[in-house]
Amino acid sequence: MLQSMTGFAVQKGMAQGFTWAMDMRGVNAKGLDLRLRVPDWIEGLEPAMRAILGKAMARGSVSISLRVSRDDEGESLALNSAQLSVVLDAMTEIEAQAMDRGLSLAPSTASDVLGLRGVLDTASVETDTKALREAILADLPDLLDAFLQMRLAEGEALDSVLKDQLNTIADLTDAAAEVLEARRDETAAALRRNLAKVMDNTDDMDEGRIAQELAIIAVKQDITEELDRLRAHIDAARDLLATGSPVGRKLDFLMQEFNREANTLCSKSQNAELTRIGLDLKAVIDQMREQVQNVE
Repeated sequence: MLQSMTGFAVQKGMAQGFTWAMDMRGVNAKGLDLRLRVPDWIEGLEPAMRAILGKAMARGSVSISLRVSRDDEGESLALNSAQLSVVLDAMTEIEAQAMDRGLSLAPSTASDVLGLRGVLDTASVETDTKALREAILADLPDLLDAFLQMRLAEGEALDSVLKDQLNTIADLTDAAAEVLEARRDETAAALRRNLAKVMDNTDDMDEGRIAQELAIIAVKQDITEELDRLRAHIDAARDLLATGSPVGRKLDFLMQEFNREANTLCSKSQNAELTRIGLDLKAVIDQMREQVQNVE
């Protein structure tokens, strides 16, 4: 099936005393551009994620953002003995000076001391980054699957739009062929009249050379080859759509060929109706080219 390069997905998980949230976003790009924002303290996580993502996609600018938070259970309180000693020495000094001045201070409790800054420190429990990495990587396939499903849905919509545009191009090509056939006799008659006028007003010029020049003019005005190539491009584009992704690069190249034939048709038309058809072709081809930019 056809895939778009546009997508979005979110995945949340928890393990090893941590919770995390991953979001994955994709837009169009000429190649595969992976941009990962993951915690660097989880050893080996980024290269492992890149390896998995690189096998699943061929094109697109894809970014993943991973936010990891430690649960409350992942931290514990520890007594800072050095700070406690400083605090107790200070309390002893304060009480001694108060007694010298005849002041009586209320006795301090253990909870009072523990409430002072620096007496209790938050101590982190040792983290097994390998187990955490494996837990996060185990969640990645679900995130990737949701992302690819969205790209497939976008691709299905693109497929329908592109097929409709190809049908329009085919109809305009047939219309140009009908106009060409209708004016074929008229064009031949005009050439004969022009040849007769030239021959009547020319004494020394070679008749064969004049006929050759007029024949060249007639060939330059003939758009049969352009119409044949347009039909060939239409068939090629339909085959690519039937093949499915990744065909974005080939479709993009084909759109350049479509545009080249439409430009040539307009330049050779010498007819108002053919010019109108050529301009309509250019408009549809340009619209199709924009849609093709999103195909993987």
